[in-house]
Amino acid sequence: MSTNLLFELLISTGETLYMVLVSGLLAMLFGLPLGILLFSTRRTNLLPMPLFNKSLSILVNMARSIPFIILMLAIIPVTRFLVGTSIGTTAAIVPLSLAAMPFFARMIENNLNQLPSGLIETGLAMGASIWQIPIILLTEALPGMVGTLTTTFITLMGYSAMAGAVGGGGLGDLAIRYGYQRFDAAVMIITIAILIVLVQGIQHLGDYWAKRLNHH
Repeated sequence: MSTNLLFELLISTGETLYMVLVSGLLAMLFGLPLGILLFSTRRTNLLPMPLFNKSLSILVNMARSIPFIILMLAIIPVTRFLVGTSIGTTAAIVPLSLAAMPFFARMIENNLNQLPSGLIETGLAMGASIWQIPIILLTEALPGMVGTLTTTFITLMGYSAMAGAVGGGGLGDLAIRYGYQRFDAAVMIITIAILIVLVQGIQHLGDYWAKRLNHH
């Protein structure tokens, strides 16, 4: 392997990690309150608003149903408006984040649904305010939420590879340019191996912290 190709592999790996990390954190930042809202506005929960909950749930499901590659192309004007360009790793973060937000929100809602049904009543009986209850719920759901974040990062790893096919940079872009367009099977195999190692590393870290945070 040439020095130039090795350098490109290192750069592409860094770009992939940059895309996945930033978009994952943005998905968590916006997806977490969305997931709490989906949970809290159910008919039997803290802020019962069935019509609002149903409407929000439909919107989340619609957003989740859009294939990533179509979403990435459809929001090119939005991406260009936000970051000034529609190609490159920074531009890819916009569709990656938007794709991950509803996914993360729905999984957070599922994490909260798995908590004991009497936890809200117990918190209120102990004097917690309606605004403190979500903090109590999130604390109890923390191990599951770590698993949710882990799954989100792994999903984004796959999305980032697809982003490379349309100018998003990263390992996907390198695999397309060398492995596909130049018929270099060695580069294709190496990029796949790097992605597998990254996914395994993320999964291992997620499992480790989920066990550390599990009080039960």
